Amino acid sequence: MFAVHSAQMLQTLGKSLRTSLPESIKVYGTVFHMNQGNPFKLKALVDKWPDFNTVVIRPQEHEMTDDIDHYTNTYQIYSKDPKNSQEFLGSPKVINWKQHLQIQSSQPSLDEVIQNLAATKSSQVKLTQCFLYVKAETIKKLAPSMMDVDKLLTNKMFKLSSLDVTHAAMVNKFWHFGGNERSERFIQRCIQTFPNFCLLGPEGFPVSWSLMDYTGELRMAGTLPEYRNLGLISYIIYTQTQSLNKLGFPIYSHVDKNNKIMQSLSHKQNHIPMACGWNQWHCVPL
Repeated sequence: MFAVHSAQMLQTLGKSLRTSLPESIKVYGTVFHMNQGNPFKLKALVDKWPDFNTVVIRPQEHEMTDDIDHYTNTYQIYSKDPKNSQEFLGSPKVINWKQHLQIQSSQPSLDEVIQNLAATKSSQVKLTQCFLYVKAETIKKLAPSMMDVDKLLTNKMFKLSSLDVTHAAMVNKFWHFGGNERSERFIQRCIQTFPNFCLLGPEGFPVSWSLMDYTGELRMAGTLPEYRNLGLISYIIYTQTQSLNKLGFPIYSHVDKNNKIMQSLSHKQNHIPMACGWNQWHCVPL
C-alpha cells in the first residue's frame, strides 16, 4: 500500500486516471477535487507507485468515527486489473470492513471481487446499478467527442440562486438515498463545500435544485412536487453544467434505471450514457 499525498503525485494520478475514462470517472472526479484543495480531506491509496493497478480514495481515519455512517464511510475505487485487486482491497488499512460502508465505482467488473470480500469479511452487500451519463463537453475535453446544448430559458418568476445549509432538510426529504440524519449531515457538508444551484420561487424559497458531491458528480437534484413538469430542473442542470464546465470540472451524473424522466432529460442535454454504468455497493457487517 502506498499513500499518494504530495501535490505533484496527485496531479500525476489525475493525469493517469484521465487516460482510463469513463471507467475511472468516479475516482478522477474525486482526485479533481483533491487537486483543488481537497476540501473533504480525503486520502488516495494505491497498491504501488507510480505504475499502480488499483487506487482507492477514502476519508481519513479520524473522520470515520461513526461505524454506521455509510455516507462518510465511502470509498471510490478504480482498478486496471479488477480480478487481481482482492488482496489490496481486503487490507484493513485500505478498507475498514467492520463498518457500514459504501463502495462506488464505474466498473461493474469489481462486483465479483467485492462480493467475495464481503463474504470473507462477514459483511452483507447490496449492489445498486444506475445509468451513468457524462456531459458531451466533458467527453470532448477529456476523452474527446462532440456536440453543444441548445440554451434553455426559464420563466421570469423564478430567480437563479444557491442553497444554504438551512435547505439541507428539504433536499434530504426528496433524495432517493437520503431521508435520515446522517444523509442530512452529508448534504449540509456538500452545500457548504461545493458549488450548488437552485431556482427560487415566487416566495423566495428554493423550488428546484442540484448539488455536487466530493467526487465531482452532480447529485441530489430535485423539484418540489407542485413545481414539476415546468422544465425547471432542465434549466438548473443546464446552468450548473455550463458554469462547472468553465471551471474545468468533469460533468457527470447517474440516473436510476427506472427514472425515465431524468433519462430523457440527460439525453436532451447531450449527456452521453456510458457502457460501464454507475455502481455502488452498500456493505453492512453481519
